[in-house]
Amino acid sequence: MSTYQNAKELSNLTLGKTTDYISQYNADLLQGVPRSLNRDSLSISANNLPFYGEDIWYGYELSWLNSKGKPVVAVAEFRFPCTSANIVESKSFKLYLNSFNQTKFVSWQSVETTLVKDLSAIAQANAQVSLFAVNKCPALAIKESKAVCIDELDIEIKSFTLEPEILKPESGTNAEIVSEYLVCHLLKSNCLITNQPDWASVYIDYTGTKICHERLLKYLISFREHNEFHEQCVERIYCDIQQFCQVKELSVFARYTRRGGLDINPFRSSSKAKAPNLRTIRQ
Repeated sequence: MSTYQNAKELSNLTLGKTTDYISQYNADLLQGVPRSLNRDSLSISANNLPFYGEDIWYGYELSWLNSKGKPVVAVAEFRFPCTSANIVESKSFKLYLNSFNQTKFVSWQSVETTLVKDLSAIAQANAQVSLFAVNKCPALAIKESKAVCIDELDIEIKSFTLEPEILKPESGTNAEIVSEYLVCHLLKSNCLITNQPDWASVYIDYTGTKICHERLLKYLISFREHNEFHEQCVERIYCDIQQFCQVKELSVFARYTRRGGLDINPFRSSSKAKAPNLRTIRQ
């Protein structure tokens, strides 16, 4: 991962550094990270992405003052297209949202408009923002998933080094074509800069040659000591499955647990379908 650690684009990030919390609106707190830092290593061209998708964030600690100085609180949904030049660095996002705390806005719409403007500028693409009352956010309703969980498979793990080749089927494997919707709640990776753990449930929906569940589970567990941002992990999972498994259709959707009032949920798919509304109990 030295290409990340030595990248000049990461050298000025507030992530991993002591910072002050500013409670007056300041758009300059936002920082972007080029998606190309990850995609170059995956041989992905910005002009020819092998997937469609978006990154969906939920903010649970957004507050501001109305024109009379009374606090307002909201849950925010942020959507960034996977075609954006940058991802928003999460600590800078938290600091930016914190700067709304003691700032007066005339309406919910003015807050939403401000968020769209600032986030679109840092991502270099059109961001979408929706604000909800804290007790009325339909997208965060917990629904029972129909995905088949592979976590209980009895496997032995001897290494926690990222091992994409393990996905490659053994010779002579039956090339049965199936459609499966799988979930693993054991995905753990670490922040690229701070090494803090990132926990997620990853949903894999595919049609193609049947993927060995044991091999898939071992592969996902091999991220356990891997350092990468959320969005980059999901793109790596997508590309590795595409490379080593014979799939015709594929979607990968990771639901990460929140940190500092934000959760990040990257979705990548071979189709233009929108990410499903899907919240896990850990969120």
